[in-house]
Amino acid sequence: MLSSFTTRLTWLLFLCTVGALVVHAVAGLDVSLGALLRIDGLTLIMAVVVTFVSGIVHSFARRYMAGSHHGGRFFSRLFGLTLVVLLLTAADHLALFAGCWALMGWLLADLIGLIRGWPQARAAARHARWSFLGGSVLLAAALALLAGQTGATTISAALSRIESLPVGTLASIAGLLIVAAMIQSALIPFHRWLLSSMTAPTPVSAFMHAGLVNAGGLLLARFAPVVAGLPEVMLAVVVVGALSALLAQAWMLVQVDVKRQLGCSTVAQMGFMVLQCGLGYFAAAIAHLVLHGFYKAYLFLSSGSTVVMKPPGAEARDASGGPALVVTGLTAVAGGGLFMWFTGKSIAAPDGGLLLTLVVVLAVLHAAHTMLRTTALSAPTRAVAVPLVVLPALALYALVYNGIVALTATTPMATAPAEGSVVHGLVGALFVLAYIAVERGWHLERPRLYTLLLNTSQPAASTVTTHRTEYHAH
Repeated sequence: MLSSFTTRLTWLLFLCTVGALVVHAVAGLDVSLGALLRIDGLTLIMAVVVTFVSGIVHSFARRYMAGSHHGGRFFSRLFGLTLVVLLLTAADHLALFAGCWALMGWLLADLIGLIRGWPQARAAARHARWSFLGGSVLLAAALALLAGQTGATTISAALSRIESLPVGTLASIAGLLIVAAMIQSALIPFHRWLLSSMTAPTPVSAFMHAGLVNAGGLLLARFAPVVAGLPEVMLAVVVVGALSALLAQAWMLVQVDVKRQLGCSTVAQMGFMVLQCGLGYFAAAIAHLVLHGFYKAYLFLSSGSTVVMKPPGAEARDASGGPALVVTGLTAVAGGGLFMWFTGKSIAAPDGGLLLTLVVVLAVLHAAHTMLRTTALSAPTRAVAVPLVVLPALALYALVYNGIVALTATTPMATAPAEGSVVHGLVGALFVLAYIAVERGWHLERPRLYTLLLNTSQPAASTVTTHRTEYHAH
């Protein structure tokens, strides 16, 4: 049976990639296979993530797709997409990389429109296909320009020669790469294809949000020397990532559909991932990519169990005042200090690391308040649980980050953080303002703001299912 065969083969690939990653960690595996492939730390990290998520999705889908008329096409496309992404992460030839990128988009669009008899699914696939085509064209143009200007046909050779390129040419290549990454990662204003893809089967959504939307971060990390060579371009990346993160987070607050909430959350997380690239912390972006991929796959695969009925008054009591507020503040400060200590950042160095630390502190504050408001435990228990849950989670993130830095030591990724600037300060102020707005519930107190957020976060009209019978019919 095809589903059983591809599932077992995917898990076998996962075991092989884990073994290769261990060898790389111990012996520094860095192998070039002619001019086509190069296996380095970044390749192996992404291979482990992709095969693990794909294995989980394969195993889940064996029951989810049981009895479906589309099972054969689903598993063949899913496994094929897994292989294409693996090849993309290892591709060193510029043409092979561009070809894998285009094929990845085509297969993903086909999975989004898996149920071909469903008009909304066909419309979603068409919308995604045109978006991916645009991104593929931009990427091909960037790589063609890079090859023409450097005289190289491989990524490794081209990156070693970029210092000789004129600033205008380098900026053009970087701009094309950034827009291609924005389209793939559904950053604003290219977010609509992702928000319109909710007709895809849940396993497809899990794989897409966990591994394929993240490819924008992989693209920027793989070509980090191109992007990081121009401070103005890096500032533009910071602004693009920050605006996507902030606006998509606001969109998520007004959604009532579980999958749309997760879709807006993905756009926000991808914005933060790109923001980290703009700050010069490409390894941090990869760490974010990995952890977000695992977590988002879990959220999508468990989304069917999140819709519950609760009687009025079933919400937990708000424990955000008094001693709990003090605990929350101390936890946030401790979390920021722990993050800086584990990742080697210093408050004395006015660079991009300060903005990254500020975002971490705000995230800790938001997570703590959420725990205090929604956990069905007594107020003292919740107050004690906040640091016991949040601080180990931050330590885990920092350890993953340091591990990725070590594993990608031979990869041409920029490691020097961007210098602090007025733009970084303004972005930090926007994040603080957004945090205050969320905590104060401004979107609920201002109907016009609520309506604006709801209207600007709508998917393409042709992809919306308006009646439940339309969904059940397919």
